[in-house]
Amino acid sequence: MKVEGARIIVGVLLLAGMLIIGFSNPLKEWANIPTSITVFKGEEVTLQHSKRLTAELGDHTKSVLKNNTSEAMQAVAQGHGDVTLKAAGFPVKAVSVNILPERKVIAGGQSIGVKLNTKGVLVVGHHLIKTNSGETSPGESAGIEVGDMITKINGVPIEKMSEVSKVVQQAGEEEQQLKIELKRNQQPLVKTLHPMKPSGEQSYRMGLFIRDSAAGVGTMTFYDPATKKFGALGHVISDSDTHKPIMVHDGEVLRSSVSSIEKGLHGDPGEKLASFSKDREILGSINKNSSFGIFGTLNKADLKNEVMDEELPIALSNQIKEGPAKILTVVSGEKVEEFDIEIVNALPQKQPATKGLVLKVTDPKLLETTGGIVQGMSGSPIIQDGKLVGAVTHVFVNDPTSGYGCHISWMLEEAGVMPNTHQAKAS
Repeated sequence: MKVEGARIIVGVLLLAGMLIIGFSNPLKEWANIPTSITVFKGEEVTLQHSKRLTAELGDHTKSVLKNNTSEAMQAVAQGHGDVTLKAAGFPVKAVSVNILPERKVIAGGQSIGVKLNTKGVLVVGHHLIKTNSGETSPGESAGIEVGDMITKINGVPIEKMSEVSKVVQQAGEEEQQLKIELKRNQQPLVKTLHPMKPSGEQSYRMGLFIRDSAAGVGTMTFYDPATKKFGALGHVISDSDTHKPIMVHDGEVLRSSVSSIEKGLHGDPGEKLASFSKDREILGSINKNSSFGIFGTLNKADLKNEVMDEELPIALSNQIKEGPAKILTVVSGEKVEEFDIEIVNALPQKQPATKGLVLKVTDPKLLETTGGIVQGMSGSPIIQDGKLVGAVTHVFVNDPTSGYGCHISWMLEEAGVMPNTHQAKAS
């Protein structure tokens, strides 16, 4: 009891002394230390202290795990643990440390063509049918809205537009109504529709414009050679008419070649003009379209960019810093090139969010060629200090030299390459 009491008194005197001699900044730094940090196995645990706090922590600067109790060391060795930071033996702050298995992936940068098939058929508009009694849209009258995804008609699963006309024609000839099963904002709904035949025609119609696929170009971000899983684009693919995310049934990524660049200007972000390569080599399949991009599996794990083909370690959001970085992207043909950028702002994120980085293009060649960030550059991998840190996602419309990026960890989670760092402690 006497020893513990003396220790507490020493700690209190130490803190008071720090305030007296002008060491108030370290106290602020203690407050800024996160209560939970995540690192990859084998990495040093750094907390980015000020120089004064560094002096106070001593060896804790290189690793908060080195000079703590044996109990804490044992817990950390098992994959996670609570570490207590101390000053003169006085406990100041507890930090929970989550250890992730070491993970490396290969950066992309290649221009890719994207072909998506929807889960069902997407309603993109209403069509008026001319009848003897006037013009009407049976679909609109039934309460079907733009953006709805039709999944079944009269109990028959619908995956392609070609499957719709047969069911509609049969119901019209038998003077039956259509039971339309659909999804609206992920919620299932059922509507009843009476198909109609336009004057002077033999085919019955629903009065709806529908679509079952989408295509475009973008940039590959990464792939994992061990599992052949990949991620690209860094943002969701939305339908051009409804502006709603496309629910993917399946899809493909193909080689793409950039033919020209529409340079970005103030108020106009510019665009890569690209086409699928003549050989139309299918690189892999798509199984997910999320807010962080498209994800799937490559047919073979040897997709080269000829610039940086070695496996790169991953940087978590709390490890990214403001300063110089590079992106890999294509501005002509299929050649991947390396360009300089600056990370203007890096926001550590505990929950997934698409805009975690603010970027500015500094490379004279890229500025001359594109004006900065252009459409089609989304997904370009961001490299800093030899680590893959993120992907380009959006351009600032009023300043094409700048834009947003997302943290690579969220894309790796979506791809199933890395566990959820924000939900569970890793083993």
